[in-house]
Amino acid sequence: MTDPQDVQKFLEDENRRAEEAGRKLEGKGRVGWHHYFMNIAHVVASRSTCDRKHVGAVIVRDKNILSTGYNGSIRGLPHCDDVGHDMVGGHCVRTVHAEANAIIQAARHGVRIEGADIYTTASPCWECFKLIANAGIRRVFYGEFYREQKVFEVAQQLGIELIKIE
Repeated sequence: MTDPQDVQKFLEDENRRAEEAGRKLEGKGRVGWHHYFMNIAHVVASRSTCDRKHVGAVIVRDKNILSTGYNGSIRGLPHCDDVGHDMVGGHCVRTVHAEANAIIQAARHGVRIEGADIYTTASPCWECFKLIANAGIRRVFYGEFYREQKVFEVAQQLGIELIKIE
């Protein structure tokens, strides 16, 4: 999205959605930090190559983006959008999830994420939550609930906050 008109339209759409959702805006119509990063997670999700669910994740520390990820096939393999889904137990196993990809990208580039926050368009599945916990991420901000109540129970035991962004 490099065309200035596309960027302007995106910002107008996001502001409209923020107002419709009753989100609190800071200052002179500025979206607050949590919604800012969640909006970015939604843009990241638009890169997803699995049409079953587009998920985006943004890892942040001190209001700085450290890494992003979206759900897509293993690097170098065909995408679900091109060859179909590989379903096991209700999950498409052809893809690497957004949270995992964000953690992987940080590791590939030597970016320390311990103590950071992650913004994800859907609450993490159990496998991604285990990665998040072991990476030392302290807070998970999510947009919609994604079917794994166990994540919330274990997060509470570990002192990891899961915070829904309305």
